[in-house]
Amino acid sequence: MAAQRKTSRYVVPIAVAGIAAATIGLVPALAASGDSDLPEITAQQLIEKIAASDTQTLSGTFKISTDLGLPAFDGLLGGLAGGGSGEGSADPSAQLTKLVSGTHTLKIAADGPERQKLTLLDGKEQYSLVHNGDEVWAYDSASNQVFHEKGAEEAGRAPEKELPASPKALADEVLKAAGDTTSITVGGTANVAGRDAYRLVIAPKQQGSTVEAVTIAVDAATGTPLKFTLDSTSGGKPVVDAGFTKVDFARPAASEFDFTVPKGAEVTEGDQLEKDHAGKAPEDLEKALGDFGLGGAGQNGPEVVGEGWTAIATFDTGEAAPKTEDAPKEARGFLDALGDEVSGKFGSGTVFKTKIVNALMTDDGKVYVGAVTPQALVDAANAAQ
Repeated sequence: MAAQRKTSRYVVPIAVAGIAAATIGLVPALAASGDSDLPEITAQQLIEKIAASDTQTLSGTFKISTDLGLPAFDGLLGGLAGGGSGEGSADPSAQLTKLVSGTHTLKIAADGPERQKLTLLDGKEQYSLVHNGDEVWAYDSASNQVFHEKGAEEAGRAPEKELPASPKALADEVLKAAGDTTSITVGGTANVAGRDAYRLVIAPKQQGSTVEAVTIAVDAATGTPLKFTLDSTSGGKPVVDAGFTKVDFARPAASEFDFTVPKGAEVTEGDQLEKDHAGKAPEDLEKALGDFGLGGAGQNGPEVVGEGWTAIATFDTGEAAPKTEDAPKEARGFLDALGDEVSGKFGSGTVFKTKIVNALMTDDGKVYVGAVTPQALVDAANAAQ
């Protein structure tokens, strides 16, 4: 079990490539869109088309643009974790945090669940992540550092899950799960990376959610999602806007997944990295959160108020909330930029805001978190009195 947790720490990011091969939607890229002349289709038929897609091979270029409405926090997570795996490291868990802000260009290749390659292109430098059979290789050209992990295939294998027997059954389950809180419609057509696509639009029916809509452009021929857009009710740029600029569903050459250690590169084995970080990063992060009054969530466990898109998780840290100046130095400016003081029947507290997820921390240590407006969090805190 420990070995599985260890290896999956690095395998999960590269699994993005595998997910992309079958359900490309989490990390695809910005692409020009336009109307396509396609036959009409219902939302259920489009969901069935996605479920029936058997795409296993592809290669392409995509861009992902993320705007959470946050101040820059490159290196913040690494700084809190205390693991020293930030810039100048090939560690995937550090490098791929770059994707949570800004705009990035990536190249992807996939040949089924056993072989994927993802390359992050930032200026003249490149970061490559390769999964080939039971091995994961990662290379950071800026530092000439290599990361290597053995046993990736078995450790990264997801547990078996019982799925609906047919695409129609899966579509029925999706629509049933949406219930009265969600609208699922076909929002016209588009052209993504030169391919005709349908737009599947998923939106909340409830008031108070920060989510305006999730739109997925689905390839009309293969049923493969090609573009993913998450819009916030706050307007402006999408929170996530990602879609292919080029895509080819032919099988990539086997040599695409070969990896040779560059001359002079320093190689870090996953086992050694795990030993170096053993007990350190989780403990340091837990201490940092605990020092700022966020360590009690695991003790009391969250409760959920509401349902659907306006559900709010709430828990009691068990102690008075500290001031921002008590936070770890890596986080102080970040928290200052996010926080607004609020008050109500519950007393007073601070709302930490993004374009999607907001959190209210009251002065007596209670926390309310959800993809809802700050006012919805205040209302929930008042109702708890």
